[in-house]
Amino acid sequence: MAQQTPPAIKFDKVSRHFGDVKAVDEADLEIRDGEFFSMLGPSGSGKTTCLRMIAGFDRPTAGQIFLYGQDVSNLPPYDRDVNTVFQDYALFPHMSVSENIAYGLMVKKVARPERMKKVDEMLELVQLSGFGGRKPSQLSGGQRQRVALARALINHPKVLLLDEPLGALDLKLRQQMQVELKAIQKRVGITFIFVTHDQEEALTMSDRIALFNQGKIEQIGTPAEIYEHPKSAFVAGFVGTSNLVRGEVARRITGMDVTFSIRPEKIHLGNIKEKAPTDSYSSDGTIRDVVYLGLYTRYHVELDGGGDLVVVEQNLKSTSMDVLKNKGQRTRLHWNKEHISKMGA
Repeated sequence: MAQQTPPAIKFDKVSRHFGDVKAVDEADLEIRDGEFFSMLGPSGSGKTTCLRMIAGFDRPTAGQIFLYGQDVSNLPPYDRDVNTVFQDYALFPHMSVSENIAYGLMVKKVARPERMKKVDEMLELVQLSGFGGRKPSQLSGGQRQRVALARALINHPKVLLLDEPLGALDLKLRQQMQVELKAIQKRVGITFIFVTHDQEEALTMSDRIALFNQGKIEQIGTPAEIYEHPKSAFVAGFVGTSNLVRGEVARRITGMDVTFSIRPEKIHLGNIKEKAPTDSYSSDGTIRDVVYLGLYTRYHVELDGGGDLVVVEQNLKSTSMDVLKNKGQRTRLHWNKEHISKMGA
């Protein structure tokens, strides 16, 4: 029977306190070998502190961190087989692209012919063949990001840590680099741990996501699990847009004393005279506001008896004039019962 590979990273009740501030509070976490894993959350949620502890730049106040089964909690950064790509890239401005990429091999005293061979392989991997002689100042932001990635990968670390590396790029380039970064990770097969506050980035690239909030991990799961089945109101609200329904409004709709969330795109706008499907929840209301956004339209619906819901519909056949006519109209909202996520009472 084949021996199972230990987790790339394991947190066993890891905490990091700064005085009275619990930056990370008893985090338990396993990141699998070869996984693209994202740590997602707002500023101050603990995700970057976790990354720094994996890198060795910071040490846990309590608990243990394992790298492929080895306890590295108190090891210095240079004794850990990990590399980090920072948001500002941290390239040496006086060195050429090739010299920047080769720096780690130079420190290890790898012979020049072998060094240059590996640099050429890295340049090809990040689609920068022919750029080796340029200086970082002669590159675009996206190209500098690729150089930083190549420099981090050339030593073939067991784990690559990425601290919001796309944060400085404009939207279009950031979206392009998301696709490229995921493709590179698949080619090299190394475990990538990606820190971001951008939920779209995490959903786009990750095999799994850990969502942080105030030093604790709220939920770990695949992008689909996190989005479709949020386990708390925080998760539902942070990842995408969600309607949180509670109290009397929730009781009136479901007949149960339960708080639930429902995604805007799961709700259908129906004719007030038409009966809702039997396997659905429904509620009548008035369309209070209509926001036309090109690809889709966002409706704000005031429910009869109190409360309101946001509904999103794609503009498959509608124009802006069509959808704007709906303002003030009565509607019967309905959605599949399976599409709600219960949050408890």
